[in-house]
Amino acid sequence: MAIQKTHKGKTKPRSPTLILTVSIVAITLLYIASTLFSPNGFSFSTSITSKNPVFSKNRRQHNGPHKYIYWGNRIDCPGKHCDTCAGLGHQESSLRCALEEAMFLQRTFVMPARMCINPIHNKKGILHGSGNSISEETEERWADSSCAMDSLYDLDLISDTVPVILDNSEMWHHVLATSMKLGSRGVAHVEGVSKTDLKEKSSYSNILLINRTASPLSWFAECKDRKNHSSILLPYSFLPSMAAEKLRYAAEEIKKLLGDYDAMHVRRGDILKTRKDRFGVERSKHPHLDRDTRAEFILCRIAKWVPPGRTLFIASNERTPGYFSPLAVRYKLAYSSNYSSILDPLIENNYELFMVERLILMGAKTFIKTMKEDDNDLSLSDDSKKNTKKWEIPVYTRDGEKC
Repeated sequence: MAIQKTHKGKTKPRSPTLILTVSIVAITLLYIASTLFSPNGFSFSTSITSKNPVFSKNRRQHNGPHKYIYWGNRIDCPGKHCDTCAGLGHQESSLRCALEEAMFLQRTFVMPARMCINPIHNKKGILHGSGNSISEETEERWADSSCAMDSLYDLDLISDTVPVILDNSEMWHHVLATSMKLGSRGVAHVEGVSKTDLKEKSSYSNILLINRTASPLSWFAECKDRKNHSSILLPYSFLPSMAAEKLRYAAEEIKKLLGDYDAMHVRRGDILKTRKDRFGVERSKHPHLDRDTRAEFILCRIAKWVPPGRTLFIASNERTPGYFSPLAVRYKLAYSSNYSSILDPLIENNYELFMVERLILMGAKTFIKTMKEDDNDLSLSDDSKKNTKKWEIPVYTRDGEKC
């Protein structure tokens, strides 16, 4: 029991304003202390906007209660092709699929902390646009075959639509520890279970953590119905617009320098692959693409979309130096390599470089793709992008056609 000590003599009555102020301060301090030490991991987050390329990471921590869905520690593989590394496009298809499922189930998505980089996309000489070889110093810096996920994407921005945490975060370790304590209510390892069942059946919906890594297929096989537009929760443009803060900064600085510009993406390299049939004849899945992406044919194709004298930004995986130089007779050409003073301090690998270029392409007045993805797209070639079976003899001329 506390003993109160009485004082003799008069005491001045305390000011009501002072008492109220002290009370508010005390309550605020107690609230801050309780939230800082809460097991839910709540913390105050601030939005930082800086004119300088100094960027914050992991500003958001999620406050519970939450339920989680985990797809494995690789974007392109809980499946049977784990010895290879898919390109960025395939990995983004997988990631978008996983995010859609988390969104549908109203669960927090546990994202792999690192993304695998396909070696063919990170070799010396594959700088987009310029075709120039990278320096030995940059090649050594880009030698790692993976990169941190939060160096590619802004997890805070993604979490505004679908809450995400990384699988190397303290929160994830806390979730794992909690799931072990919950026993049968902790983790459900699922394989071949529809997302509707996962949402509606209480045997799954009440589980803290759903583990999808049991799937024998690649991630995006879970999204086979993506052609059904009513089932698509996230558009293709979602992940490109979620680029990390430093990448958005670089793209914005370059766009300012470009001013009013047009742009095109010219995919060559790997997609031009041919094979010989049993008679020794070369065949390709995209028989007109090599022709359609050559400078003389590009000039003819884009004349009706891009007026002479315009600034034309080109992003490409073409390795040949000066490959697009013939276009300079009509346009002011620009490549990412022209802006090394902005990019060199920030870019760590070719995936980051492409994501910057993609933001620049999206900001162009007129954007021309290599092949159509939607009916309204402008494209260099009319070949089907999704052709997976038909191999045809390549065509290199336009006999009888006028430009």
